Amino acid sequence: MEKIIHTIAPVYDENSRVLLLGSMPSPKSREAGFYYGNPHNRFWTVLSAVFNDDTGKTKEQKTAFLLRHHVALWDVLHSCEIAGASDASIRSAEVNDFSAIFAAAPIRAVFFTGIAAHRYFTKNVRCNLPAIRLPSTSPANAAWSIDRLIEAYSVIREFV
Repeated sequence: MEKIIHTIAPVYDENSRVLLLGSMPSPKSREAGFYYGNPHNRFWTVLSAVFNDDTGKTKEQKTAFLLRHHVALWDVLHSCEIAGASDASIRSAEVNDFSAIFAAAPIRAVFFTGIAAHRYFTKNVRCNLPAIRLPSTSPANAAWSIDRLIEAYSVIREFV
């Protein structure tokens, strides 16, 4: 177990309409300094297909992609103890403060990239918006094909 403090800034602006939340950046994401940095994670491929637009490769290009499509991106947890990238191992979790995002942007719905993110948010954050759990894009979630993930994540378009 390793104590991790989240250091990657949230991505959002005054035009963001959906908030997409993971649990905590993986070791690969922390190393890359940006969200979904594991090259085997299908997150960016799925979003590219959902919006029929190239996400780009760099942090700056991915940030521009998110803002262009009115998507805010962050993680539910500010800190926790975790073994590697295993959400199941999370202990001593502390939740981020979402008030700045909700004050700055007309968020219409909150989406979660897995069970842990959904559970920690709904248990700890007061929010009167739709809270929709999506399947994980992690390579560990091999039961979900890329086509099924794209279909599931397409619901985001209804809120942007």
